[in-house]
Amino acid sequence: MGQGASALTIDRARPEDLPDIVAMFAADPLGGHDDTDDAAALPRYRAAFEAIAASPGTDLFVARIDGRVAGTYQLIVTHSLAGQGAVRAILEGVQVAPDLRGQGIGAAMVVDAERQARARGASTLALTSNVARLDAHRFYERLGFARSHAGFKKRL
Repeated sequence: MGQGASALTIDRARPEDLPDIVAMFAADPLGGHDDTDDAAALPRYRAAFEAIAASPGTDLFVARIDGRVAGTYQLIVTHSLAGQGAVRAILEGVQVAPDLRGQGIGAAMVVDAERQARARGASTLALTSNVARLDAHRFYERLGFARSHAGFKKRL
């Protein structure tokens, strides 16, 4: 965050944060997830939010500046038989409000995700990123992530 900037806080998302979180996803031209801030879609987002909140291995976080939702990420922590029963963390849905990018918010959220993952016993933190997100790839590499796998997806 730049000099004189307000303090950034990161905490679990609350139900009232949902419209701001959805707006960030809807504003993302590269997301490819068909996100929308159309009010008719809000019940689907609300149901997903409630499912995330009820899941013991998944948390949704928001970064705030002066109470405003400035960014979000989801952290999924799971056990794996591979790696001798390793605990692994997955970083998902990292977004920063378009008008606040470039101020260190994304980096602060990734550092927070690493801290959260370590605290839960994870040995790795993985993420996927759309192949078109070249700036995001450079961002993650600057934060110490290495390209280690090829990802595949199939729409169902």
